Amino acid sequence: MATTCLKKENISICICNEKKKLIARIFGEIDHHTAPKIRSKIDECLYLYKNDLKFLIIDMKNVTFMDTSGIGLMLGRFKISNSMNILLKVINIPENLKRIINLSGIKNLGIL
Repeated sequence: MATTCLKKENISICICNEKKKLIARIFGEIDHHTAPKIRSKIDECLYLYKNDLKFLIIDMKNVTFMDTSGIGLMLGRFKISNSMNILLKVINIPENLKRIINLSGIKNLGIL
């Protein structure tokens, strides 16, 4: 199992590769400042391990705030993972973030 972490200002992300799953645990805020850092770290790991993966799991249990940048983050990871035949799942969405996710229509992609 390989693990990589990134810690910056209002965000940290830990990504581990275990049993055909790339699990990205996000801590803090997802906004226009932090989303590019998160996106970059997830994509770096996706490309690094793509031949060994079946799932990309984004765990949002510890996300305290998210704006539309978070929706873009999910949509972009959906597009990239789908092109690699990797299934994206977003799990543990906090109650305070469910409204923006429901309004976005992202539920229709089957990633939740």
